[in-house]
Amino acid sequence: MPHLETTTVHAGHTVDPVTGAITPPIHLSTTFERAEDGSYPGGFSYGRENNPNRSDLEAALTQLEGGFSAILFASGSAAAMALFQALQPGDHVIAPVDLYYGIRVMLTNIMAVWGLQTSFVDMTDSEQVLAAVRPNTRLILIETPSNPQIKLTDIREMAQIAHAAGAFLACDNTFATPLYQRPLELDADLVIHATTKYLSGHHDVMGGVVIAREETPLFERMRMIRHIGGAIPSPFESWLTLRGLQSLAWRMRGHSENALRLAQFLEAHPRIERVLYPGLPSHPQHTLAVQQMRDFGGMMSILVKGSQQEALRTAANVQLFTRATSFGSPHSLIEHRASIEALGSTTPGNLLRLSVGLEHIDDLIADLDQALG
Repeated sequence: MPHLETTTVHAGHTVDPVTGAITPPIHLSTTFERAEDGSYPGGFSYGRENNPNRSDLEAALTQLEGGFSAILFASGSAAAMALFQALQPGDHVIAPVDLYYGIRVMLTNIMAVWGLQTSFVDMTDSEQVLAAVRPNTRLILIETPSNPQIKLTDIREMAQIAHAAGAFLACDNTFATPLYQRPLELDADLVIHATTKYLSGHHDVMGGVVIAREETPLFERMRMIRHIGGAIPSPFESWLTLRGLQSLAWRMRGHSENALRLAQFLEAHPRIERVLYPGLPSHPQHTLAVQQMRDFGGMMSILVKGSQQEALRTAANVQLFTRATSFGSPHSLIEHRASIEALGSTTPGNLLRLSVGLEHIDDLIADLDQALG
């Protein structure tokens, strides 16, 4: 079994048998020729059903996460939507209080009308999760580290709770990536990624994926929903993501090294109330982070001393960081999350989320130092 760094470079790649090209071609065709007997000898029929670039990327991500199979979607949100749609009206979902706000909106404003029931709980407290389980609970959704408060969830413990209830455990692994966290090895059933972020790695792709530990009727239904609904990434986006995977291991090393040094600097800064980064011993779940993560990634949040206005002022003063949504590219980003999140957000007003990029760490430190004033 090769190391993950090797897998990121080679998974999904084969030498083109016709030209000998080591970089795969982009297959833009939406339809494929049938043989005289009506079959599809190349294995591809129609772009909404399958595509060579998409198949290569699905194979690579399956191998990288150590799963059975993967389904690619047009975005991480589309992947989550397909998971919820694969459940039945009247089913119950347990989800984190602190999670990407778009998923909260999806569950409360869209899927609730459709008939899905959801309980939002603090996933750091297993007693709360156990208390939320109902006879109709079919899915426990976790996001670890969480977005944006960087809370950790014990994956193996949540898997035990889910399976005892006859439910599936789905883990959003976007922050940590398969390099630094292995949910399927900790008994999660499904792993979700926004491939828009670290996996593609350059802020030029939209995509999402769900990877399964084993084939189940739920996962097969998701595949059917993707096929009929058509929420697919384009061949070019699939190709770009597969290209981005090749540098994932080294990009993540740089993100993590920069983030830890920046977190240590900010923790000692007089204008910072608190730094939320799992690699710091001061993080309340640092012990769990060491147990289930191989490294701590490039995402952190900081609480600026003072009000929301102080946090907004800090974000307005940056010169190297870019004020923008998203994360996972070489460019460092800063964002005031509470001001863009939906009603019911639990994000503190003085919180800023940082996506620590690949610039020189001294420059990043200097920029935030001057922005804090």
